[in-house]
Amino acid sequence: MVERMNAVTTYLTFGGNAREAMSFYAACLGAELQVLPFPDDNERAMHACVSRNGVSLLMASDTMKGDAVQAGSNFSICIGCDSMEEIQRLFAAFGVDGQVHMPLQDMFWGAHYGDLTDQFGVRWLFNYELPKG
Repeated sequence: MVERMNAVTTYLTFGGNAREAMSFYAACLGAELQVLPFPDDNERAMHACVSRNGVSLLMASDTMKGDAVQAGSNFSICIGCDSMEEIQRLFAAFGVDGQVHMPLQDMFWGAHYGDLTDQFGVRWLFNYELPKG
């Protein structure tokens, strides 16, 4: 049986204007926008998603206050995985000679998540939605 990723989505990072940028992209794409603000700062987006017909087209977040964003390196690629085995396999494969920023771990949003920069300088985010219940 071949495991399949459920999604590969571009993830953009902004220095405080993610909501504005994602609103613009949603309008351009004729899509819906969902924004989850930081708990202590309603102006900054902890997570934003532009989707159409239930399919995520683009995701984004703002940095923490004071963190700089450099144009050209303000994106990553998010892989939505279908199983724990798949996320572990992909994380290990992409991490060869790379740099792990967050090891795989269970997160508060109900997923197993980790991120790294590969040996070519590309940032990858890995997310597996944990089964409910």
